[in-house]
Amino acid sequence: MSKVYIFLLLIFLVVVGLFAMENKDAILIKVPFGSAYEMPKIGLILLSLSFGAFFIFLLFFIRDTSQLISKIHLQRKQKRDEKIRNYYAKALNAIMREKTQEAKDALMEILKDEPDHIDALIRLGDLAMKEEDYKNAYQYYKKAYELDPKNIIPLFSLENVMEKMNENEIALKYVEQIINIEPDNLLAHYKMRGILEKMEKWEELINLQRKIIKLVPDYKKAEEEKKLIGYTYEYGRISLESGDLTTAERIFSSLINNAADFVPAYLGMAEVMISTGDPERAIVLLEKAYKNLKSKILLIRLEDLLITVGDPKRLIQFYHKAINEDQSDNELKYLLGRLYYRLEMIDDALEIFSGIDPSVCSTPKLHCIKGILYLRRNQTTKAISEFKELCHEDKISTITYVCKECQSNFDEWSGRCSVCKSWGSFEVDLRECKIIK
Repeated sequence: MSKVYIFLLLIFLVVVGLFAMENKDAILIKVPFGSAYEMPKIGLILLSLSFGAFFIFLLFFIRDTSQLISKIHLQRKQKRDEKIRNYYAKALNAIMREKTQEAKDALMEILKDEPDHIDALIRLGDLAMKEEDYKNAYQYYKKAYELDPKNIIPLFSLENVMEKMNENEIALKYVEQIINIEPDNLLAHYKMRGILEKMEKWEELINLQRKIIKLVPDYKKAEEEKKLIGYTYEYGRISLESGDLTTAERIFSSLINNAADFVPAYLGMAEVMISTGDPERAIVLLEKAYKNLKSKILLIRLEDLLITVGDPKRLIQFYHKAINEDQSDNELKYLLGRLYYRLEMIDDALEIFSGIDPSVCSTPKLHCIKGILYLRRNQTTKAISEFKELCHEDKISTITYVCKECQSNFDEWSGRCSVCKSWGSFEVDLRECKIIK
């Protein structure tokens, strides 16, 4: 290749020589703002060629130098990135092996080379959370968020640490930011729901739950609609407790119309009627609701209400009518016997209890009541045979409840199970007797 270049150079020199022989005249060159010079035409040609060659050389030199510098920077970056990848892999491996300090050291090495490494900051925040060091966790997450405000991962982490610190209002703001970035983010809506539940903001929960129902897949809609009914009930309950009877009545009425099998709504509406000085409406409502739903909880409330207004006869008639409609319902017979016990109608109580087939319905509480009744008739032998020692006399007339969703037992009724958080899941529990001390 060099011989070709030499040959071309010789040709070029011959051509220049020929031009020089034919162009011996001088030419006047004036330098801008300077003197004028005479020089051969061929000299001007050679000078022009020299300047052109120098300019081209300068351009190539700048290009090659720039490429060399870029290559050096790229190599350094690749080397640094490889180092960071190795440290990050080491940190993840340490986290998997629960080597917290080793993971921290590796992540801190990453931050020395790249202080804005978002993943390393989030991992350090996670490790701090694991150690319940919420202050440092917050600092790491906050820095990661500031580096990329549109990244929802740091926002979820910030929300989590605020919840741990019981800063629910601040946690709620972070969730709102996530929803502003991703309006259909279902996890963010669930997070918001959990916070609003803690804060008992039932009216806001109703609106939020309606949005969630639109976002969830079809197979989850039924479950979420149950939650909507529950939140609506809680809003009615709070309105009732705060004395806003108009709102409470509107809510419970809506629930009865839209969720006719939701027992707590009838109990809530009955309380509204009682609070407005119309217990008769409450009695009629409970009687009608029981006929439709056959819920023993409605009977328990009806029993207390009729005893309070001094009309136990009406209650006894209601029980007899219900038993005549279903002679096999031993729970109804037990409740009637319990009512007789409360009213000191000992003979009637014993008669109804004796009519309960022990092979079908035999509970410790039933034996306890019968034992106490026999004692009051001075039939000690029979009382002992009914295992009086299993229950305390002053607790015989109490009712226990069971959640049909999680099977947890309770001594008092509530519209919502405190264990599984289901609404309207309580049933009267006559299967077993708890000793209440």
